[in-house]
This record gives sequence, C-alpha cells and structure tokens, in this order.
Amino acid sequence: MCRFLAYSGEPIFLEDLVCAPAHSLVHQSLYAEEAKTVTNGDGFGIGWYGERDTPATFRDVRPAWSDENLRAICANVRSGTFFAHIRASTGTATSRANCHPFAHGRHLFMHNGQIGGFTRVRRQIESLIPDALYGARAGTTDSEAIFLIALGYGLEREPIKAMARALCDIRNIMLEHGIGEPLRFSATLTDGENLYAYRWACDAKPPTLYYREDARGLTIVSEPINYVRDEWREVPKGCTLVAGPGGVALDCLNSAVQRAAA
Repeated sequence: MCRFLAYSGEPIFLEDLVCAPAHSLVHQSLYAEEAKTVTNGDGFGIGWYGERDTPATFRDVRPAWSDENLRAICANVRSGTFFAHIRASTGTATSRANCHPFAHGRHLFMHNGQIGGFTRVRRQIESLIPDALYGARAGTTDSEAIFLIALGYGLEREPIKAMARALCDIRNIMLEHGIGEPLRFSATLTDGENLYAYRWACDAKPPTLYYREDARGLTIVSEPINYVRDEWREVPKGCTLVAGPGGVALDCLNSAVQRAAA
C-alpha cells in the first residue's frame, strides 16, 4: 500500500512535513509501520498551489529516500495547500505517469488502496471515463481511473456524491465478473481551497487515515508522521472528512455509496 500526506493551512515549507519529522513521509518510504509493505519505493510525487489557481506537480520513479531533487524542492517551496505521496505499486508499471498526485484543472487527487482484480476489469472500468476526459489518462493505474470517472460524474460540483457513484459503479463491475478481492479506498482531493479525505472499503477494511489540526492548519496522513499518537485522530471508516473555510466536518460516505446503489 502507498503512503501519503495532505496539508491545508498557513503557508509552510513542504519539508516541515514531508522530510523533517521523525517518521516523515520520506522516512516512511523505507520504514512504513501501518502498511502491508514496509518499503514504498515505486516512485513519489508532490503537488502544491502557489500564486495560480492550478497546482504544480513534481513526480518521479526514484524512491523518495534517495532523490535529492525532492529534498531540494521541499526545502524551497512554501505553500498553504500541498499533497505528497510515496508509491508501492499494486501491479501497474513503475512510471512517472503512474505516480501520484494526479492533477486535472484546479484539482489534485491521490489514493491509497486498490481495485481488486483490476487487470481483469480494466477495460470495463475505463469505459466509465467519458470521452471528454479519456485523453487526460496518462497512466495505467486504477487510482487515476477512479479520479477521471469521478470527474465525469461531477466531482467538481459534488465531491462526495460523485465519488460515491464512481465507487458504486466500479464495485458493480467487479461483482459482475465474480471478483472476490476487495475495493479499498483512502484518498484525498482538493481544488486548492476545500480538502476532502475519503476512507471506504467494500469489506469495511479501508486503509488507515488520520488527521491533525494545530495552530498552522490541517494535516491528513496515511500514518502519523511523528510518535505523539494523541495528536492524531482517525478518520472513521466509511466517512469523508471535509475541510474548508468553515472548518472541518465529517460526512458519511457509506450512506452516499448506498444511495448511489439504490
């Protein structure tokens, strides 16, 4: 499984969260503690917002622990909203196009989890991506497919409803093909102003997801980046954390998926 971090708050240097903490994302690329795989060495990516509405990204296939360019960028870029991701492939190629986060227009998206049996149903799942967005598919991952499907379902207008519909339709395809492996989904989405963190799985065993609010802002992680556990709260299973100018709230993703299935 992959590991990721999302931040929204007062502008800070990326290195303050990505590189500096004792159990930082760079540290987790070699020594993850709450993932199936300890090592997450199949590439990395960062995405951040500066003075424009659209985000910048830097992604590469080198392991995060050995890439000097990643450390240099994190030491010199300051942002109020940024994503960082280290990848452990679930079967698709190690390539730059397959590294998270994925950007489209104003949005950034990254994912930890998998579509069970994806290679068996890839063609059917990709058929859910509308023609207008299919040209934006640069890689081969299930994660990018989920993002583009949800965009086609109105993710920009209704981030929870659109994502729930995408998960429901993907799960139905899996069931039609008799796939017993689960669909597991922890992910974050932002438009540079609002931030959404989803945690859901068809078997009620979604990947881990935590959040912390402090004087600087909100940090969301796959696993805590320090060893002060009481600083962190778990995003409940089947929920979406919603953060924006009005503060932080939790919404029920389970209910949205059930409505999409009705």
